[in-house]
Parts: sequence; C-alpha cells; structure tokens
Amino acid sequence: MFRTALRNVLAHKARLLMTVLAVTLGVAFVSGTLVFTDTLKKSLSSQSAKSYDGVAVSVTAYGQTRGDNGEKEGEPGLSQATLDKVKALNGVDSVSGRVSGFAGVGDENGKLIGAGWSNKGSNYTPVKDGKDPRYAFAQGAGPVKADEVALDKATADKGKYQVGDKVRVATNGPVKEYALAGVFTTEDGAVQAGGSLVLFDTKVAQELYLKPGYFSELSVAAKSGASADQLLAEIKPLLDSKNTKAQTGAALAAEQAKDIEKGLSQMSTMLLVFAGISLFVGIFLIYNTFTMLVTQRTKELALLRAVGANRGQVMRSVLAEALVVGILSAVVGLLGGIGLAIGIRSLIGSFGAKLPGGGLVIAPGTIVAALVVGVLVTTVAAVLPAWRTGRIAPVAAMGSAHLPASSKSLVLRNVIGSVLGLLAVGLVLLGVSQGGDEGRMLIGAGAFFMLIGMIVLLPLLSRPVIGAVRPLLQKVFGVPGKLAAQNAVRNPRRTAVTAASLAIGLTLVTTLSVLGITVGKVVDRMSTEKLRADYKVSMSDDMGSLDKSVAETLAKTPGIKAVSPQAAGYFKVGEDFRSASGVTPSTIGQMLNIEVTSGSLDSLGKGEVAVAEKAAKKQNLAVGSTLQVMFDDGQKGSLKVGAVYKDMEGLLSPYVLDNKILSEHSEDQYIPEVYVNVDGGASKAGQQKVVDALGKNPAITVATQQDMRNEMGGMINTMLNIMYGLLGMALIISVLGVVNTLAMSVFERTQEIGMLRAIGLDRSRVKNMIRLEAVVISLFGAVLGVAIGIFLAWAVGSTLAKSMPNYELVLPYDRIGVFLLLAAVVGVLAAMWPARSAARLNMLTAIKTE
Repeated sequence: MFRTALRNVLAHKARLLMTVLAVTLGVAFVSGTLVFTDTLKKSLSSQSAKSYDGVAVSVTAYGQTRGDNGEKEGEPGLSQATLDKVKALNGVDSVSGRVSGFAGVGDENGKLIGAGWSNKGSNYTPVKDGKDPRYAFAQGAGPVKADEVALDKATADKGKYQVGDKVRVATNGPVKEYALAGVFTTEDGAVQAGGSLVLFDTKVAQELYLKPGYFSELSVAAKSGASADQLLAEIKPLLDSKNTKAQTGAALAAEQAKDIEKGLSQMSTMLLVFAGISLFVGIFLIYNTFTMLVTQRTKELALLRAVGANRGQVMRSVLAEALVVGILSAVVGLLGGIGLAIGIRSLIGSFGAKLPGGGLVIAPGTIVAALVVGVLVTTVAAVLPAWRTGRIAPVAAMGSAHLPASSKSLVLRNVIGSVLGLLAVGLVLLGVSQGGDEGRMLIGAGAFFMLIGMIVLLPLLSRPVIGAVRPLLQKVFGVPGKLAAQNAVRNPRRTAVTAASLAIGLTLVTTLSVLGITVGKVVDRMSTEKLRADYKVSMSDDMGSLDKSVAETLAKTPGIKAVSPQAAGYFKVGEDFRSASGVTPSTIGQMLNIEVTSGSLDSLGKGEVAVAEKAAKKQNLAVGSTLQVMFDDGQKGSLKVGAVYKDMEGLLSPYVLDNKILSEHSEDQYIPEVYVNVDGGASKAGQQKVVDALGKNPAITVATQQDMRNEMGGMINTMLNIMYGLLGMALIISVLGVVNTLAMSVFERTQEIGMLRAIGLDRSRVKNMIRLEAVVISLFGAVLGVAIGIFLAWAVGSTLAKSMPNYELVLPYDRIGVFLLLAAVVGVLAAMWPARSAARLNMLTAIKTE
C-alpha cells in the first residue's frame, strides 16, 4: 500500500503542487524564525562576552537611594577613592572607571547622526599601557583634554569628519564644539544598532553624566594567575552593598546572554504565532486538496477495496501520501527558511543596523521542528478525507464518481456551527461589558470560537450569500456570470474551505486596521483639540531629559511669546506615589486646552495643585481639599486642591502644580518636553527661530503640531505595515488555496466544460466563467472576514474607550475598499492558470473524459 501511495503522489504531482507550496511556506516561516533568532542570539552573546574579555570583576553603581525619612543615602556612584582601594588589591592588574549617557553628533548640515535612542557618550579611560582596551583606534588617539572627543568610525564616516576637525556634540544641554582627537572601531551594541558613540575625557564625562570624581561602573583586570572569584570576595567589602553590585566578568556575560535570550524569545514567539496562523490557513488548502483527490479517485480506491484492501489499508494509503508530501515540504521549507534568515539579516543591514558577524546557526531542534511541523500539519489535514475514504463501500463507490455529503452530516455541522457562533458572540459581549484586560481576554476567546464557528457554518452561508449576487452576475456578465455563481455553490464544503482561508486572514488584517486607525484618530484629535502650543521641544531620543537651561534660554529669546516646561515628578501621599507635572502657571493655559470642571487654573500660581477628574474621584478630592505630601527630597508640605480638570492622559499627569515647587525639591529634574508659542503663530520662520535659539542643537527636536501628529500616525502605520507583512504569508497561502481549488475543479469538470464548449460557449467565456467563480469565492471570504474584523475591532475598542478620552470607532472605508479590491484581484490572478487550462481543453477529448 505504501508503494501504491508513492505512485499516487508521483501520478498526481501537479495537483499536489499547491499543497507542497503551502506547507513549504509555513515551514519556511517557522524554520527561518528559529534560524534567525538562534543566529542572532549566538552573535549577540558572543559580542557581549567579547566586550568583557579581560574583565575579571565588574562593579556597577545604582546611585543614591532614599531612606525612610526621604533623605538620600549613599554616594552618587563609585568614587575615585573606591577605585584606588580596588586598584591597590593584590592580584589586580588595572581598574578602569566608566560613566555614560546620551550624546548626539551633528553632521555638516547640523542633522543628528544615527538613531536618537542609541546615541551614546562615555569616557576614554587609558590604563597602564596608555590605551583603553575597549577601543581600537584607526586614526589619532583618545581624548586627553577637556575640548577633545573621539568618534566611532561609522559616525565619523557619516559626518565626513577627519582628525583635527571641529565636531558639534550635544548632550541634554547646550551644544558644544570639540576637536576630534581620534577615530576608533568598537563592538559596542549601540553602534552596531545604527547609533553613535562619543568618547570624552573622563573629567568632562563625569561632569556631563554623573558628578566629578565618580564613576557608574568599574572594570577590574586581574594579574596573570589571579582568581576572579577571589578578587570578587576581596572587592565586595570595599563597596556600599545597598547601592552597588559586583560580579565576575564571566557571570556578567552569562547574565547578559540570558537577557538577550529572553528578549529574543519574545520576538521569536511573536513570529511563530504568525507562522502558526499561516500553517492554520494552509490546513484548509491541504484538506481541500486531499478531499478532491479522494473524490476524483473514488473508483480507483473502490477497486482496491474490491481486490482485498480493507478500510484501514485504504485509509493508511491516503495518510501515507500526506506523509510523503509533508516530508518533502518540510525539507524544502527548511532550506527556504535558511534562505529567509539570510534575507532578514541583509534587510536589517540595509536599514543601517549592523548585526554582529558569525555564521548561521542551524540547531538540531530547528531541523526537528521543521520536519515535525511539515509532517504533522499535512497528516492532520488529511485525516478526515482519509477517514471518509475508508468508509466508502466498494459497490457504491464504483457506481458513482461523486459522493455528496449526507443531509444528516450537514445538519449536524450547521447545529455545531450555530452553537459555536452563539458561544462566541456571548463571550465577546461579556468581554465588552467587563472591560479591561480580563474583558479583552474574553474577547480573544470569543474571536477564536467565532472563527471556528464561521468555518463550520460557511457551507450554510455560501448558498444564500452567493445566491443573492447571482442575478447581478447574470445581468452584467451573462451566461458566464450565471454559471460562475452556480459553480461556486455546487459544492458548498469546497467553497467554504477555500473562502475560509481568506476570511481568517482578512479578519485579522481588518481588526488591526480598524483599531490602529481609530487609535491614531484619537491621538490626532487630542493633538488638535487639546494642544495649543506652536511647538514641542524634546530630546531626539524621545526618552532623555532636557536641561533646565532650555526653557530659560527660550524664555529670554525675542519673538518667543510664551514658554512652559512639562516637567515630570512625583510626591508621596502616605505610602502612595503620585505622578505630577510641573508647569508654568501663567502660560500653561496657552499651551494646552485644559477643561476645568471646578476651581481655576489661576490657583496654580498661588502654589495650589490641579487634580485630574479620575484621580479626584478615586482619592475623594475636591476643590479646597488638602494633601499632606512628601516631596522627592524628603521634605514634607501641604498642597491645597485649587482645580479639578478632565483627564489629559499623554499630555498631563493626574496632578499639576507650579514647576517652581517641583524643581525646589528635585536635584536633577526630568523635563521630557518644553512647549513654546511664538509671535505671529506657527510658521517655518518661527520654528527656525526656536532652533536658532537653542544653537541648532542636533540632539533636540522642535516639532510642530503636524509633526507630532505625523509622528504618531507614522508609528501606527509602521506597526500596521509590520503586521500586514507578517500576515502576508497567510494571505499568499490563501491565494494558493484558490488556485488549487479552481485547478482541481477544472480537472473534475473536464467533461462538463467540453459539453459547454460543444453547445456554443467559446474560449473567452469559459475563461470568464472560471475567473468570475474565483472572484465570487474570494469576495465571499473577504466580506465575511471584513465583517467579523469590524465586529471584533468594535469589541476591543469598547474596552479601551474608558482609558482613552474621546474614543470613537473609525471605519477606514478606503482601506476596507482596498482589501475587497485586492480580494477580487486575488481571484482574477488565482484563476489565470485554471482558466487558461479550461479554455485550452479539446472539446471532443473532454466530452469523452469520465
């Protein structure tokens, strides 16, 4: 029977081609993900370990902490005295101290080089041989004067800088010019990610990032023969145990390797989820293929039964065919996955990020996973067709080429589908009413049952839905349109399975699109309705703090009408921390449209606090209430509530007060943004005025309201495009399913097509009939997918409405229209080969075909 199965695979290789492709694509997605993440994990771990070569012990300082009385305890970092004590230990060869933070370099046009979040600054620390072991200089030497810096080679090349040139470097304060002392190469992760690295003289770096005389990290090199563990034991008593952590270089490298593995495992899981979706969609194609093959070979299989093969043998022969297809697809998919991993590395490199070198990692687990996935998916999808084959009675099978499903099985199917559909709707509505994370979990469960219920009910839905458009097809396209609609519902199960794959993909795409566009509109509405400022000034890395001098400089600049910093801070009420925004009371009303429900914002100028509506209700606060607070520096005070305002999440913290009060109690205040209004309103000239006032600082961004909207819209569109790309594999498999169904349907209807040709249906109309059939099936699945996607987006959005002011569901009709148009195009493209094959049939040969 296995030889029979193998001969059947070879005899029907053309009909199994789409099945092989579908499984191959799914396996390639899985194996490519595993190969890429394993390779990246090994490369990053090796790079991390390499950066700690020669480091026997590493000591990290976490800065000062606050005691129970609110006072700061401990030192801000590791002092020079501590470094000297460590250096004096027996077995220590050298000790280098490090400090680091943000530093941006401008190119010849003043634009920031590299990605803002990965632009770093650190100190150059020569040890006893006069060199810093972490950096290899290609030109010049390390900085040894306060007005010197060194740049990594990639940044120097991008900025076209040579040793001796003046380089504009910015941290979180005013931009400064330094002489370029040297250019170096490094394996630093920030540089590899497309960022930049600036090395300063140690004293300069300490002033910029910490405090003179202090380091944030010590790297200890051991003498030959000295034990790292012994050194660690000797170093620990010299440290403040509360605010520092000491470990061997090997332990630190292992810890970072674990962190890398953890981070990559999350990415791998996400990619594998989308690979799973592709494979799930592929199951429908495989199921359809084997169902149609079994139907077309009914007489052949019946003959096997008649000559002595029992049900089990016939069933196993079909499963053996699936096994052969699965193994072949898995092997090809594994090779494709390796190619995909290579392609991803090249793609990432084209965006400016440099991945660490090293060969591809093809782990034994990846090979096993590829084989298991390929074989399992194919055989599972073929189980039901194989089981049905075993139930065919030899006499009944030899008397009929087509064995329609019994009415009993369809009734049972419809009942099961209806129950699943009702359960799904109930779970979704329950999730909507409950809201929050738990509500979204229920909606997720409901979405799963809804898709399963849709798949089960599709044969029932296909007849009325497609029947409703048949008059239109007949009126517009004539006889080919009428025949296409009839053919689409001739076998409801086949139509349902083909349409299901498209429906699943478009359900996910539509849900993501509607949610993404809706959230984008909410943010856009917030920007237009709540934001009055002409410009927002912030660090280019979107995470760093502006220096307080930024607001001071802008306030003194002629032509700038109003300035208000948006400082982030906190205070404690009892044991609870309350986040607060520090603003300028006289100008904040010009910057933000704050809707006050009680009291007045003028109270901020009197030293009172404004409280957001939700926080006021939760804490039972009202105008006139008094809060007993403890500030960041440990000092206690009282704040009177002077106003209650509607929540402005994303723009203001729940508590707002005069920034003078917050700054008095904070040594290093975090200022993420400064709002600015200029004379005459927003304009290019006004924006340039702000840029010039800040010394054309490459590390600072001056954004208009439109820039802010574009930034958020760009982020959402980027996320959607990534999701579209990840779901693209599932949609490609869906297209293969349509091609496969039509091709096998044409083969099955060879005699019928020959008869149609004989009675006058010419080649062009035969092609139109096949194309229209494909379009009808594709649009049937697309419409259902879009409808379910909109329903699920509404449900998820309803759980977000409470946390997002002004939330209102937005249907992106343009994108939905594009989805439906693409579904129609998919149908036309999928029908090209089957339609051409049908039109080229010799009518006499076709009529004689059984």
